[in-house]
Amino acid sequence: MVRKKAVPEKSDSKKRRTIVKGVIYALLILLAIVCFIPFLMMLVNATRTNDVILTGFTLIPGSALIENYNTMMEYVNIWNGFKNSLFISVLVTVLSGYISALTAYGFAFYTFKGKNFLFVFMLVMMMVPGQLGLIGFYELSKVLGILDTFIPLIVPAAASPFVVFFLRQYIKSTLHPSLIEAARIDGASEWKIFHTVAIPIMMPAVATMSIFTFIGSWNNYIMPLVILFSPEKYTLPVLMGFLKGSQVAQNLGSMYLGIAISVVPIMIAFLFFSKYIVNSISAGAVKE
Repeated sequence: MVRKKAVPEKSDSKKRRTIVKGVIYALLILLAIVCFIPFLMMLVNATRTNDVILTGFTLIPGSALIENYNTMMEYVNIWNGFKNSLFISVLVTVLSGYISALTAYGFAFYTFKGKNFLFVFMLVMMMVPGQLGLIGFYELSKVLGILDTFIPLIVPAAASPFVVFFLRQYIKSTLHPSLIEAARIDGASEWKIFHTVAIPIMMPAVATMSIFTFIGSWNNYIMPLVILFSPEKYTLPVLMGFLKGSQVAQNLGSMYLGIAISVVPIMIAFLFFSKYIVNSISAGAVKE
């Protein structure tokens, strides 16, 4: 008798789970479509003329891609800005990832005088908006003679308190001190332990932070606008601002094309490194 009642209950429960799962998938698909529509509009409008864009939105691409590209290139050399942004963003990402990993490893596994004070000071600095020091940073760069160069955009950005904090918390939850002690007993130097033991374990977190660092540096608008004066050194966001203020802004197709070119590296970065974000966030969630 008990077995006869359990079968329909199990069947009803399975049916409810299937319905709930179907509703969740439907909502997720709807959300994905809503998020994708602005990108689709941008790509389609980049191929249409100004008059056609003003008539309304359609999913059918136009035939004015070359015309829009030529109009845009008459006012700005967007590939020069693309090259400058890529150069700065890649250097900032590499330097920030390595230096922050080194600093986080030191905070996590070394004992030295003033360690706690330095860590708290770093957390306080993390709360201060970077815009507050913009004028002081400009004056310092002027005294050092590095205005209108890429140095003020690369070197300070390599020291990121938030990345150090994130990596320290990550490595403390994933790297057991016994591994470091075992490497020391085997005769490995501190540099070798960092590069062969700590860095491979920290890679998911480093990759995650590298994505955000790259995007932040790529989209940085205020600092290059203040530091750089020569048009051939402008980054892509500064060029896009210039494009918006020029006569080419009346050609919406050219504007959409410029925006589409500017977001391509970010989409590629997410495409290749998005799996590291999930791995890094879930790391340490289960304690054994």
